[in-house]
Amino acid sequence: MRKSAIALLGLGALTALGFAVAQGKSPVIGLITKTETNPFFVKMKEGAQKQADASGAKFLSAAGKIDGDNAGQVTAIENMVAAGVQTILITPADSKAIVPAIAKARAAGVMVIALDSPTEPADAVDALFATNNYKAGVLIGEYAASALKGKKVKIAMLDLFPGHPVGIARHNGFLDGFGVAGVTADTEDLATGPQVVCAADTFGDQAKGQTAMENCLQKDPGINLVYTINEPAAAGAYQALKAAGKEKGVTIVSVDGGCAGVRNVDAGVIAATSQQYPLKMAALGVAAGVKYAKTGVKAVGYVDTGVTLIAKKARSGIGSKDVKFGLANCWGN
Repeated sequence: MRKSAIALLGLGALTALGFAVAQGKSPVIGLITKTETNPFFVKMKEGAQKQADASGAKFLSAAGKIDGDNAGQVTAIENMVAAGVQTILITPADSKAIVPAIAKARAAGVMVIALDSPTEPADAVDALFATNNYKAGVLIGEYAASALKGKKVKIAMLDLFPGHPVGIARHNGFLDGFGVAGVTADTEDLATGPQVVCAADTFGDQAKGQTAMENCLQKDPGINLVYTINEPAAAGAYQALKAAGKEKGVTIVSVDGGCAGVRNVDAGVIAATSQQYPLKMAALGVAAGVKYAKTGVKAVGYVDTGVTLIAKKARSGIGSKDVKFGLANCWGN
């Protein structure tokens, strides 16, 4: 049974040594990400591995095949529990569908910590270590409001996909920061405002971001502000704007803080981005897992892992860091 479980975790990093560790020799901690290819999750895995090595813990990893692969994450949870992990760190591909598998793991005595994205309900896990995504949206909203002050603004909202809590938080935070009335952190659905002339889903993908921006320009060629869920979507939006000869008259803001995104801030493709810290999420998660294995004390509740506004051009009254800081703290290539 356990040997078969170990073999199945070829999609992660479960080893025979990990099985021996699960017998009680050292803490063993698993990380399950949405995909293995997204630079954000690559950095998260690096941070977890580094912290595990420094703490004397053994580290296992797995990932979905694509973003949204709930079935793959369920299989990974089951295999890790069978192998005897004490803690699972997970970035939920589907915040609701993953909950029954998490409940089974917790019932077996495994501490489960969500990284980056919350579950629905939030208390389906023991703790959440993540960016305050609403604040990330507020920061770029405030920056955009300052940058376009005095102008008639037409906004395109290039979102994630319907119903995802991270997408909702960033979207609504941006509108709140920009000054749209009635939007708060408690707003449950995607809000809108009189300045919003187009909204489209990008799934955080550059090609889909480009298509979404092309469609929005067809709907209203006068768009002069673009909110994007992440920097790949922002890069796609810029390509669409450039092809239409409109890139110089449109402000793009985003969230992530990956190295490619920060370089795009430096190049003027993105005016400002909210930088988050996947390495810190993972390192704190592993540290909590080691503590639980040694003391039985679980992490509880939400831990804010920080967010910083990165902008090439500072604006009066808007706190931000420059590109040099962004590049020193970015992730990915």
